[in-house]
Amino acid sequence: MSSFVGKTVLVTGASTGIGLGIAAGFAEAGANVAMTARGADRLEQAAAGLRARGFSAEAFPVDVADRAAVQAMCAAVAAAFGGIDVLCANAGIYPVTRLEDLGEAEWDEVMGVNVKGTFFCVQAALPYLRASGAGRVVLTSSITGPVTGISGLSHYGASKAAQLGFMRTAAMELAKDGITVNAVLPGLIETEALAALGEEYVKNATTLIPVGRIGQVRDIANAVMFFASPETGFITGQGLVIDGGQTLPEAPE
Repeated sequence: MSSFVGKTVLVTGASTGIGLGIAAGFAEAGANVAMTARGADRLEQAAAGLRARGFSAEAFPVDVADRAAVQAMCAAVAAAFGGIDVLCANAGIYPVTRLEDLGEAEWDEVMGVNVKGTFFCVQAALPYLRASGAGRVVLTSSITGPVTGISGLSHYGASKAAQLGFMRTAAMELAKDGITVNAVLPGLIETEALAALGEEYVKNATTLIPVGRIGQVRDIANAVMFFASPETGFITGQGLVIDGGQTLPEAPE
């Protein structure tokens, strides 16, 4: 695959978990990485950690559900690095609330961050992606919603399915500009959020995965970098499930 040296990659939701893993993957490949998240302190710590390893990474705090703030953030990233070549729309929230207890405000917040946030980021980055000549957009969806369901995550599942509907039409509209739009659909990935569920949960969850292990953030980063590479210019509007085979079994062995 081609090098990302000299490319500017914008990663949303990059202070922890999958987003930080994606940012680290691109940084290690030589890219200039612009990292966003709502929490400024934790985001700056994450960016500083990458800079301490000798990589190019800067923090741009933003709430992706705020359209004007996203537009200003993209302009600041382009000014700092000379453009935007790759957008990784990864920011997402997943509060757990069962359907009968789910309020309108929480539903709207999840949709605002996960769906509107994706739309706002793609739209704001669009002029810079066009100027790149080979812009790449990679969305972080999930197996939850498009493929599976989990109790308490009806709003999250709906938002992740909505991202894929957005992706397909965006891919059609932007193809003429040489911009591809694809998505990764992670399964169970080793992050702070998964660890918080406890060792017993992780142990039981692992038994559901045919390859016999929980996914790592680098597994997702590798797939995102594949979609972001120049060599994948003939792939657009596609979602790639990365779950170690979790969604394959028809019945327990």
